[in-house]
Amino acid sequence: MSDMEARLAALENRVGELEDINAIRRLQWAYGYYIDYNRPEEVAGLFAEDGAVVFLSGEYRGHAGVMRLYGTWIQELFTGGKRGPVHGLLLDHFQLQDVITVAPDRLTAKGRFRGILAGGWHDEVLGEKPEHMPQQFWESGIYENDYVRENGVWKIKRLDYLMQWQGDYETGWAHTVSHLQPAVVCYPENPTGPDVILPENNYRQTWPHRQEVPMSFAHPVLAEAFRVEAFAGLKGN
Repeated sequence: MSDMEARLAALENRVGELEDINAIRRLQWAYGYYIDYNRPEEVAGLFAEDGAVVFLSGEYRGHAGVMRLYGTWIQELFTGGKRGPVHGLLLDHFQLQDVITVAPDRLTAKGRFRGILAGGWHDEVLGEKPEHMPQQFWESGIYENDYVRENGVWKIKRLDYLMQWQGDYETGWAHTVSHLQPAVVCYPENPTGPDVILPENNYRQTWPHRQEVPMSFAHPVLAEAFRVEAFAGLKGN
C-alpha cells in the first residue's frame, strides 16, 4: 500500500468512527424520547435481540425483558397501562454528557451518559399517583452502556443504569430517601420483576447511598502517559 493509500484508508476509518459515534449518540437520545412518552415497542426496537437492561439491581434480558420493564412495570407504575403522552403526567428523560468509545473493529462500542429525569403528576390527575410516590421529583443516574452493530445498524447491547440520586421537588434531595428500591424478586414470581438479580458484590443501594460507576473511557490527556509509563516499567523489570 502506498503512503497515499494508507492515508486515505486511515481517513476513511476516522470518518467512519465519527459516523459511528454520531449514530450511537442519536440512538441513546432516541431512547430518552421514547421512554418520555412510554413507547415500549419503540424502546425495545433499539435493542439487539439478546440485549439487556440493568435497573435497580436487576437485569431484564432480551426483548421480552425489555418489554416487561418498559411496557408493564413502567405502565403499571406511571401511566395506568396507557401509551403516552398521558394527560397531567411528566416523565422527561434528558440524556447528557456523553463519552463514546468505538472499538477498533467498529463492531462494538461503549458509552457513558448522564441521565436526568423530571417527573410528577399535575393536580388534575393527582388521584392517579401511586401512594408511595412524591407528586413531583427529580432523579439522576449514570449509564454505562454497551452497543453492537447488527447488519450495519447500531443497537443497544446492554443498557446499564445506576441511579445516583432522587429528590422530592418540595423538600429537595437533602431530605429525600429514594422512592425506588432495588429489586428483590425475579420474574415470573414477580410479574414485573427482572430475569435475574445482580450478584451481591454488584448490589446497588439507592439514594442517599453512593457508589462508584467505573468509567469505560480512557483519560483523554493522561491515558497515553500512563500507557508509556506502564510499558517502561515492564521493560525495567
